[in-house]
Amino acid sequence: MKKIGLFLGVTALALAGCSGNDGGNNGDNNAAGDNGGGEETQTLTAWAWNINIPVLEEAAELFAEENPGFELDIVETGTPDVYQQITTGLQANGEGLPDIMLVEDDRLQGYLNSFPDSFMNLSEYGFEEEHGEKFPEFKTELLSLDGDMYGVPFDAGPAGVFYRVDLFEEAGIDVDSIETWDDFIEAGHTLRDELDVAITGIDVNNDDGTYRIMLNQQGTFYFDEENNINLNSEESVKAMDVVARLDEEGLNENLVGWDAWLGGLANGDVATAPTGAWLTGSLIAQAPELEGKWGVMPLPAMEEGGNRAANLGGSNYMISANTENPDLAYEFMEFFSTSEEVQLAAMEGGLFPSLNTIYENEVFTEPHPYFADQPIWEMFAGMMNDIPFANYTGDYAIARDEAETAQAEVVGGMDVEEALQSAQERLENRIK
Repeated sequence: MKKIGLFLGVTALALAGCSGNDGGNNGDNNAAGDNGGGEETQTLTAWAWNINIPVLEEAAELFAEENPGFELDIVETGTPDVYQQITTGLQANGEGLPDIMLVEDDRLQGYLNSFPDSFMNLSEYGFEEEHGEKFPEFKTELLSLDGDMYGVPFDAGPAGVFYRVDLFEEAGIDVDSIETWDDFIEAGHTLRDELDVAITGIDVNNDDGTYRIMLNQQGTFYFDEENNINLNSEESVKAMDVVARLDEEGLNENLVGWDAWLGGLANGDVATAPTGAWLTGSLIAQAPELEGKWGVMPLPAMEEGGNRAANLGGSNYMISANTENPDLAYEFMEFFSTSEEVQLAAMEGGLFPSLNTIYENEVFTEPHPYFADQPIWEMFAGMMNDIPFANYTGDYAIARDEAETAQAEVVGGMDVEEALQSAQERLENRIK
């Protein structure tokens, strides 16, 4: 088995500075050569972070079994540092970029729209034609520009409501009766009245994740599919109104920051978390003693019979157009994204795969002991094709900033429609 070179975060800048070529390849290691065993060495460089590293390592080992001499140098760099480096490389016409880079959903469209010639067109290699139907449409659309795909889908964040089974039972709440957000709010009153427990722990001044989930499930986002700002839309008002009611009616515990939020979920101050499937690993690590006391239900619909599927989070891999080994980079990424063994390894690490060919695997139907023996992965897999596309655009960051400002204003007492109209106007001015 050929080695996988793993560098620590700070080496990313050093690697970029000493690459000596536009592809970000690692000097002599990337040149074809004898690796000591008679095979020709071919090396790719990848940028990624934390729980993605073991998955890349596993994929490289498996790929090398069929491709002797293959090596993958993984540069572990955390966010937001990696995005600063990617942006710098793109502005320099690809100088210093690696062959392969991990890009989260909310960043991808900004890069693709601003630097379309900087990424490999995978449709020219036949990826979409051969593999497009193996992934949900919201993922392939995210990676597409003018009908072509420029990256491979990786993990997704199908959303549900994580809830304390024991607290719901103690309060006499039938989880199956919660079909709409109105029902959810009613359950919140029961929890508060019976147990003095909050139903949500939204950080109302700094995190609009619940609001974004509700936008997405209604088939819209900060922007519509024509890139028009959509903060003052009917869908946006409905979503923000739910957040406002949770706060106004005393059902939300304002937990500031990630650690406080997890702590509130672990100690029973908060009974639910509407969020992405990725929370599973964090809950288990934070509160292992609560095994069997957590469950997951589908998102409430905005109205009876409405869509209950949405996404929050996820990432993809893109290949630099300047890579010196385009065929090898494509072959490795094709293998990575379509190998069921690799994607199951990702799932073991807490990353929900968007590759739909593995959803029939027994792991998806097995009862999960931590989540009251529910087959939670089957539930999440079942909603993937119902998740609408979210049009992040390149202005996602400032749009989120304005949405969070509007949310804070609403919680502070401003009328929902007034706050969102003000946010709409501020965002229009900032984009201009």
